[in-house]
Amino acid sequence: MPRRLRKAVIPVAGLGTRMLPATKAIPKELLPIYDKPIIEHVVHEAIDAGIEEIILVTRSGKEAIENHFDANYELEHRLEKKGKKIILKKVKNIIPPEIILSSVRQNDALGLGHAVLCAKRLIGDEPFAVLLPDVLVLDKDVEASDKSFSKMVKAWESSGLGQIMVEQIDPTLVENYGIVDLSNKASKPFESIPIKNLLEKPNKQDAPSDLAVLGRYVLPNSVLDILTKTGPGIGGEIQLTDALDTLISFEGLNSFETNAEVFDCGSQQGFLIANLAMGMRDKNTRQHIMKFLGFLE
Repeated sequence: MPRRLRKAVIPVAGLGTRMLPATKAIPKELLPIYDKPIIEHVVHEAIDAGIEEIILVTRSGKEAIENHFDANYELEHRLEKKGKKIILKKVKNIIPPEIILSSVRQNDALGLGHAVLCAKRLIGDEPFAVLLPDVLVLDKDVEASDKSFSKMVKAWESSGLGQIMVEQIDPTLVENYGIVDLSNKASKPFESIPIKNLLEKPNKQDAPSDLAVLGRYVLPNSVLDILTKTGPGIGGEIQLTDALDTLISFEGLNSFETNAEVFDCGSQQGFLIANLAMGMRDKNTRQHIMKFLGFLE
């Protein structure tokens, strides 16, 4: 039986260049999606799936991310003194006290595979998840306790095979994504299917499917050994995709499709639309949005 998944790696060392100048002094991970920084949404996604330890792969200048999850006694005292209990509840104990949040430095931006390797000592000999912090996954069933990432974790627990979350995209956009080859097998939401191959940004005519990798992984510990032997790839960086190609050959790797709304919050358009999508989920805010767009008098 596969070991229970307890640890998740979240790489937050990126410069956020696509969101400049907003990210000149503020980490992109702390930009708000509705009422919470995007990193908080992603951390809660992991915790809701049973993750007990969050490992941030960070760099100099990103200390504010760790501070966000730490206690701020002066702020909490002032809010309590003023009787602002609702706001106090939101800023106090952002993550449950039993959750371990640790960090490790990535001294140079050498790729996602390198970021994962930076966390190797903290991962130990356990399986682990990787969640990209600028990707927001909003499941259609808002009230469901079993969201897409939680279901993918269960797919790992039942099979022992690594899982990559994918989404169906417009076939004309495959050149912008990593695409999975499922040997022409039909895929449907929340189904785990063996991957034949991974192609990074293929030409439209060469794409084997319209299923794009979206930044959620559940991986066996053996990936770490593969990464240590993986040389620089595209852009001179250590690519996680290269290591996963090797994993497919030796152990196998499955895709896990979601039907959730997925937003690339590292781009201006994705960030704006993600805020609108979150706002539409609040009854009062939805009315303001609809009125602004001219759907309500």
